[in-house]
Amino acid sequence: MESQTKACQNCKKDFTIELEDFGFYEKMQVLPPTFCPDCRFQRRLLFRNNRVFYRRECTLCNKSLLSVYNKERPYTIYCRDCWLSDKWSPMDYGREYDFSIPFFSQFRSLQTKVPKANLYQTNFILSEYCNYGKDLKECYLLFGGINNERVHFANQIFDSRDSLDIAFSEKIEFSYELFECARTNKLFFSHYSSDCVDSYYLIDCRNCMSCFGCVGIVNKQYCVFNEQYTKEKYQEFISSISLGSFENHKKSLKKLRELDLTIPHRYARIYKSVNSDGDDLYEVRNVHDSFSSRQAENSKYLFFSRNNTKDSYDTSFQGFGAELLYEIAHGFGGSNGAFGIRNFSNQDSRYNEECHDCKNIFGCEGLRKKQYCILNQQYTKEEYENILLRIIKHISDMPYIDQKGRIYKYGEFFPSDLSSFAYNETIAQEYFPLSKEEATENGYGWQDGKVRNYKIDIEYKDIPDDIKDVEEEIINKVIACEHAGKCKEQCTEAFKIIPEEFKFYKRMNLPLPRLCPNCRHYQRINLRNPLKLWHRQCMCDKENHLHKGKCEVEFETSYSDDRPEMVYCEKCYQQEVY
Repeated sequence: MESQTKACQNCKKDFTIELEDFGFYEKMQVLPPTFCPDCRFQRRLLFRNNRVFYRRECTLCNKSLLSVYNKERPYTIYCRDCWLSDKWSPMDYGREYDFSIPFFSQFRSLQTKVPKANLYQTNFILSEYCNYGKDLKECYLLFGGINNERVHFANQIFDSRDSLDIAFSEKIEFSYELFECARTNKLFFSHYSSDCVDSYYLIDCRNCMSCFGCVGIVNKQYCVFNEQYTKEKYQEFISSISLGSFENHKKSLKKLRELDLTIPHRYARIYKSVNSDGDDLYEVRNVHDSFSSRQAENSKYLFFSRNNTKDSYDTSFQGFGAELLYEIAHGFGGSNGAFGIRNFSNQDSRYNEECHDCKNIFGCEGLRKKQYCILNQQYTKEEYENILLRIIKHISDMPYIDQKGRIYKYGEFFPSDLSSFAYNETIAQEYFPLSKEEATENGYGWQDGKVRNYKIDIEYKDIPDDIKDVEEEIINKVIACEHAGKCKEQCTEAFKIIPEEFKFYKRMNLPLPRLCPNCRHYQRINLRNPLKLWHRQCMCDKENHLHKGKCEVEFETSYSDDRPEMVYCEKCYQQEVY
């Protein structure tokens, strides 16, 4: 069988299914996809609400709680303790499979009956306003992470302490405004940097100390905008620039961006890897079209897959020993699973949501340690195997068709109609931002913001320029966000400076932000290149490199042809920058 080009039934654009892809789909016993990789990714993201909270009560114990589920939607919500307790059983909601209506209609009905957990929290201490995490202590507005203490305004953070406004980073301490950094202490306003200490405004730097405004430097100390200073001259420079000034902060960012365009860029940040393409990959082998992933093998279309993902396609926010997975989102572990949402360590499973440690289950909701179940109904092994074959055939013979005419047969992920959230409540809005009109046109739900009755105490432009001039009276005052809700960034239109945050800015001599936490989060993740690849040739034409004339090495890169950066292959980059 040769590769095939198909038209995506969602965006109508052509996409290619390669020969090796057909082998994977055959192994999973599913038909090839009818959605392109981007639309498949977008659809999975529609099922994850990180940061939009609602105040409501636990239906079982009546405790007041925060939840990612809007009261207006037809779901029963339990607090996490009640959901994990033996006070109820998801098997009580089981029903016989109905061959007269589409499967996805039956699953949607089951979704509305089985109770859901309000948030996804494990061992949280004084960290109520956080979601999707484990072992958090005294954290605030942290979404996705493990083993963090006193980390505020963060996303996908691991093993970090005493830091603010961080995303996709690990082992961070006393740092601020970082994106995709690792093992740092007192690093500020930086991205793609690791093992750096006491530095400001770094891009793609490693093992640096006391540096300011640098790009692509390694093993350096006392550098300013890539120029070597003495210790005395560096300290004199730092003392002269008023680090706590917001105006000086903007000037430093502008100069850093200008410098960034003069420095060659590595075609991709792929380290200790073999036969792989994508970006931000580490210790992977035979991994393609994948991003922000670690320790993976023989896989494709991964995003944020960690800790030994093997032989898997189209997984996002997945990790910890996952193997042979297809179209799985927001879970841990598991093998031979397909079309799942927030599942933990299931085996031989299809079309399940929030099921833990189960085997041989199909179309189930909220099960734990069960086997041979369909729509939460218990079967014997023989009954399960016999009816499952009939169901798979039925899903293709009687497909689900959504309001936009998209057809869902067996082998497609859940229709977007089955998401518990509106489009702008989910992280799909972060990676595929849409206006209300665009979302509605595509058949996605939209949650209009409520009219806010607060009174603005301080306009963003009236905040003192330098942190040294800001008094404690600003704590908990309502500050207008600079975007004023006119962006596509889930803007809250206003925000407050909390006491811990104020102390951090004062202690580290940092200017106060002018954007709300949501908009600041979007500014950080927008530092990442598009999650797409373009075929390009190395731009290096240096005579002292290991080639004559222009380098002829070709590669797949996340830098599009119209970008202004100089993009080099790995060898040319190392000769020029290191």
